[in-house]
Amino acid sequence: MGDSSSNFILHAKSSQFHWEGNGQLSIKTFSNGKAHYKTTKGYYAVEESRYLLLNNGPYAITIDDETEVESFCIFFKEGFSEEIYRGLNESSDQLLSDPFKETSSIGFFEKTYNQSNTISHQIQMFKQRSADNDSLWQEQQFHAIMQSILFEHMKTLKEVDSLDALRSSTRNEIYKRIITAHDYIRAYYNKQITLDNIAKAASLSTNHLLRNYAKIYNKTPYQHITELRIQKAFLLLKNFDYSMTDITFEVGLNNPVSFSKWFKQHTGTSPLQFRKKVILDKNELV
Repeated sequence: MGDSSSNFILHAKSSQFHWEGNGQLSIKTFSNGKAHYKTTKGYYAVEESRYLLLNNGPYAITIDDETEVESFCIFFKEGFSEEIYRGLNESSDQLLSDPFKETSSIGFFEKTYNQSNTISHQIQMFKQRSADNDSLWQEQQFHAIMQSILFEHMKTLKEVDSLDALRSSTRNEIYKRIITAHDYIRAYYNKQITLDNIAKAASLSTNHLLRNYAKIYNKTPYQHITELRIQKAFLLLKNFDYSMTDITFEVGLNNPVSFSKWFKQHTGTSPLQFRKKVILDKNELV
């Protein structure tokens, strides 16, 4: 997709879309819905307020929604991230003595990231002015966003260093597999997934998965799935178009009775009580 010798953006809206092919280093953002990606490494669901970072290589994207999903994807030319990284890390003397020195490929960690306030603002500005024919301003935005991505990458490297493995290459590999598990959960938490499913997606034993997942995320896979399901349930209970049966299946449970018991166990209130409170709060505002 695109030309690897240039930076560019893709800004579009679609409720049904599928594409497979090779792409360059890029970040993917979506609003008013989500998109699913599949790479040779894993599965990713990209929702509003998050972005997916992909290195050069093959991937597939699918959008299948009832409403139009807005995509805003930013693609970076070959060598661009290395150029910016060098500018952040080398001294002025080094940059002046050899301004065009080649640096080794960075190799970002492919995963979905929370949009920081900085990068969220940068993306919104870029989106609002994406139709402007101002190439200089756009090029500055590519630089600014790549800097933010690199700062996030440096934070991620500190997470990797917190793992127990002695060799740096081993820590990197464990981290890559754990974040694959994390994004698999984000993509399929509303399905009937098992610990074995998650471990296989990450190419780890269940014991290795559990031990390292907790170190990185301070929660178990089960706790993460529960957290995502509760968030989804809260959102759907506020939308009166969804029945209790609809919500049960939307969060990946089997029947409304088990959903009600599960919801009360984790929140201290029943789904019906929560919905009644939403109605009362709305009436008070009127």
